[in-house]
Amino acid sequence: MPPKSPKPPPSDLPIHSFPTAKALEIFLDQNHTTAPGFYLKLAKKSSGIPSITAPEAVETALCFGWIDGRANTLDENWWLVRYTPRRAKSIWSQKNVNTVARLVSAGRMRPAGLAAVDAAKADGRWERAYAGPASMVVPEDFREALARVDGAGSFFEGLKRSERYAVLWRVETASVAARGRRIEALVRMLADGKRVGETVASAVGTEKRKKSIVDDGENETRRKSARVAAKTK
Repeated sequence: MPPKSPKPPPSDLPIHSFPTAKALEIFLDQNHTTAPGFYLKLAKKSSGIPSITAPEAVETALCFGWIDGRANTLDENWWLVRYTPRRAKSIWSQKNVNTVARLVSAGRMRPAGLAAVDAAKADGRWERAYAGPASMVVPEDFREALARVDGAGSFFEGLKRSERYAVLWRVETASVAARGRRIEALVRMLADGKRVGETVASAVGTEKRKKSIVDDGENETRRKSARVAAKTK
């Protein structure tokens, strides 16, 4: 079987790579209020290419009120992650809430980033930040709804972990006004023996790809720290 042809890179936004977090910081300082977004190239660990790491990129983006999006493989050397300004009603992850707390303590947050945080606190999105796959639990209102409908709870418990997370992700990312309707629809779906659709499944896939990218990035960050420590001895 012939090898698959590589997918063409996206063309809706420009593609950029940055060797360091400082380089991305300079770019966002100059462009965060005017640029619609960009795709960030992150070098894979196996490539040996000097590159900003995934954790560094997320932290820098949060400082300016930007957010990372869908992550995909570009080729054998690069990941490609979409970065855009955070939308007005964009949901927050608990991980990013915790990261912002560290950035505030370190004095790294810029006015645009603080404004995004203030807006989320004002409309309740900050308190509704959702957990990641490793720590998300079944909320009480969803658990009670499952118990009221025959078959829904048992079908939910029989799902794979990734499939359960996909359902809970839908619950936790719903607005306050839509949460009840979202739960009702999901419970009906589960009672009928149906799994989540492609939209939610793609969210889970993105989470898995991001974890791979973050693992690469955290390993590289530790190596950078070790090199700096060795030089100062």
